Amino acid sequence: MSLPVGKIMGVEIRLHYTWFIIFVLITSILATLYMPDQYPGLTNDVYWITGFVSSIILFSSVLFHELFHTYFALRKGIPVPNITLFLFGGVTQITEEPQDPDFELKMAFAGPASSFLLSLIFGLIWLVAVQVNLPAIIVAPLNYGWLINALLGGFNLIPAFPMDGGRILRAGIWKAKKDMVVATRMASRAGEAISYLFIFFGLFLILFDGFISGLWFILIGWFIKSGAEASLKQTIISQALSGVNVGDIMTKEVHTIAQNMSISDVVENYFYKYKHGGFPVVEDGNLLGMLTTQDVRAVAKERWNELKAKDIMTSSEKLVKTQPEEPVVDAFLKLSKRDIGRLPVVKDRKLVGIISRSDVMHIIRVKTELVGKR
Repeated sequence: MSLPVGKIMGVEIRLHYTWFIIFVLITSILATLYMPDQYPGLTNDVYWITGFVSSIILFSSVLFHELFHTYFALRKGIPVPNITLFLFGGVTQITEEPQDPDFELKMAFAGPASSFLLSLIFGLIWLVAVQVNLPAIIVAPLNYGWLINALLGGFNLIPAFPMDGGRILRAGIWKAKKDMVVATRMASRAGEAISYLFIFFGLFLILFDGFISGLWFILIGWFIKSGAEASLKQTIISQALSGVNVGDIMTKEVHTIAQNMSISDVVENYFYKYKHGGFPVVEDGNLLGMLTTQDVRAVAKERWNELKAKDIMTSSEKLVKTQPEEPVVDAFLKLSKRDIGRLPVVKDRKLVGIISRSDVMHIIRVKTELVGKR
């Protein structure tokens, strides 16, 4: 649930619905607590203006941070579909894992380096603004800008995978061990350990009358832990599927349906017998469409004898398909994103096989077991 707001370097920028919540919350905290404490004696209007501008600076800085990651990824030829700003900051959707530790190190350090650069720029402008006695409505956001970027850069260097510091740690282990999965597993464990420190510290704060701060630390800890687990799983899957194409693992002997077969015959001889959720409709080897249980359920049972497979099938043009030469990892993404169980494999409009989630999970399980839990 995110809203596209534009593109930079061809990458879509999106705002998650939680961003609007945190933007209002941070603006309120800055306007009612932080700014009055740092700059007493100003009017409420000034506090709210400085709070709003400072929030803009914060999230613009987060976006700048993510754009540095994006720049390095695009230079390496790695596709970046979008950047999403959300409750905990920003995330760059990078579709491929880095292929060498040196590039991982450069891309990971780019984010904190960009934050420290912004901190320096804001700091220098702030010093000039103070020297020439500019009003607080200008000085306050500049002061906040250098401070928050210094904190942002420092926080992201914490070695908690999948944060930047954790990725720097993984790059170092990867270079030493020559094994990406081992490096990811070790960096993920470090990330989980640090996440528990955040959670326990949050509980400590809650016990000693710091409920809001404590809750925030707990949420950050939970976010780091979830991210570490998800990133490890993604790396294991990517490595297991590396170099494997759809044609290597697809099922070649496929039960197909003739386009003029009645729905009642399909149900009796296919859905009941083979227990699949859908079957390809084929004529002379050409894929015409797919007939699923969902298609059948949409039709009254009284009409099953009169209707043919071609009457209610999903046509080939509307199907998500794959090819024998396509990497399995790409086919797996199609299955996951569309939440479907099987993909028809087509070559020159001819059906040559079917690949299912179970096919992909089988190869992941076998390759992981054969390599061992490193």
